[in-house]
Order: sequence, then C-alpha cells, then structure tokens
Amino acid sequence: MLDVRRMQMLRAVVADGSVTGAAATLGYTPSAVSQQIAALEKEAGAALLERVGRGVRPTAAGLLLTGYADTVARQVAEAEAALADLLAGRTGRLSVRYFATAGAALVAPAVARLRAEHPGVRLELRLSRDSEEPLADVKEGRADLALLVRAEDRPETGVRLVRLLDDPYLAVLPRGHRLAGRRSVRLTELAEEEFVGSEWPGPCLDAQFDACEAAGFRPRFVVDSEDYVTAQGFVAAGLGVSLVPRLGLGSRHPGVVVREVRDPVPVRAIHVAVRETAPPQPAREAFLDALRAAAGATVK
Repeated sequence: MLDVRRMQMLRAVVADGSVTGAAATLGYTPSAVSQQIAALEKEAGAALLERVGRGVRPTAAGLLLTGYADTVARQVAEAEAALADLLAGRTGRLSVRYFATAGAALVAPAVARLRAEHPGVRLELRLSRDSEEPLADVKEGRADLALLVRAEDRPETGVRLVRLLDDPYLAVLPRGHRLAGRRSVRLTELAEEEFVGSEWPGPCLDAQFDACEAAGFRPRFVVDSEDYVTAQGFVAAGLGVSLVPRLGLGSRHPGVVVREVRDPVPVRAIHVAVRETAPPQPAREAFLDALRAAAGATVK
C-alpha cells in the first residue's frame, strides 16, 4: 500500500526539482526526504526519480504518482474546508419533527431565518400526528429535533427538553351565548356547559382536563371533533362550547366568539426535544435559536 505522506514528499521534490530544496520547504533534512522517497519506491516497485545534473526529475511512475498526490492534496483541502463549514454551522443537515399548529407559527419562521443566516444547512421537515413517535425518533437518532407538548412533571430519559412557550387555551362560544359579551370567562363558569372536543387524546387534551379538574369539574363532551376548525363549526351550530389553544385558532368561524379563560388558565407547554447524548452541532443550535425567536414573536 502506498503511503500518502510519502507521496506528498514526492510531490514536493518534483515541484522543486531537487531533494535539498524540497527538504527545506518541508522542514526535513535532505537525508530524511531521500529515505522516505526510497521507501515509497519500494512500495511502488519502481524507480520514481532520476538524477539530471544537480537535480532530479520524475520517471513515468514518479509522474503518475505525483498526479495522484496532487489529487489527494486537493481532496484533503476540500475536506478541511467542508469540515470547517460544518463545525461553524454554515453547512449540515437537520431532521425535524413537528405537530401541525407549531408548523405555521414556529417552524415556518424558524426555517426562514435559518435559510437566511445559514443557507448551506439542509432541513428535513416531517409532520407528526402521534405524540410519542417524534420523541422516539429523537431518542433513537432518526431526528435531531422534535417539537412536542409535554407536561413539566413528565421528565423524559435520554432527551433534553427546551421549553419554547406556554400556549393558553381560549374559550370558543356561540355568538348568542350568555357569556359572549364578556371580555374573559372564568373556567368554572363553563362547568355546566356541554363541550365540543378539539383535541386528540394525549398531552394537549390532558392540559384541558388538568385545568378543569383544578376548577372543580370534568368537561362533558358531546362531540369529539379532534380538529380546531371543525370544533368551531360545531360550536357555531350551537352544540356546545370548546377550548382551543391560541396557536390553533387560525381563521375564526363567523358564528363564534373567542374569549380568554382565567382562574385557572388551561395551558399546553410546547417544548423542543434534543437527544442528550447528541454531539455538539452548530446548525442545530442555530435552529433552536430561530425557534426561540419565533416563540418570542408569538407571545408579544
């Protein structure tokens, strides 16, 4: 097998035309360079240099190996430049999992910022509908980041949870509702109401249950829509009231009014999950910063 370091020495000798000049450039003694060239000739099974006057010139075999040494030198330089870009966060690849309502409000502006500041970073974005799947993807290394709703009292082994924001639930009422004229409603005032479900079973629905339990009741669902837009339609039709998170409201149905809820405020906590053992990755930290900025913009 040919020694790459010795090939680079041959390249220097051929470029200078002498062993002595190449040795001075490389910082070796002429004897050391001659020994390395002799060892390379043994590896190649052919003479690589021939004497011409006071200098040397490459044989056909030496010229062949010098050309490959040039290619290796270029590839090493390219590899060093690519590594420097990766370590500086100028390039890289990130796999991100997110849920629907976090997409428009958080992920989209974060992606726009990352592309403007780090155009060389490639993103793979995948929508997750299951609350546990994105967490498993992060733990097992299939994703670099996952946005999810998580309760503070549910620590997760193997991941670091970065809290982005608290997304409060708002009361969605029919326009003619007895509380529609209020600026806000107390959660206990909805205790006797029939509810239109807006969430899939999971941490988001649990946030509603926890708040209602703290207010002394359990909501009585008459419709399970599991969709924010559909829930508004059922509310507008007079089937009940609903709780919808601020990020999930989107366009409002003309037949409903939306009011803030207090005493207590139902809240879902939105986090970003990162694998604890993941090595440092500047592109990932840049995207986290962009998500934090997007989250800050939504609460102003």
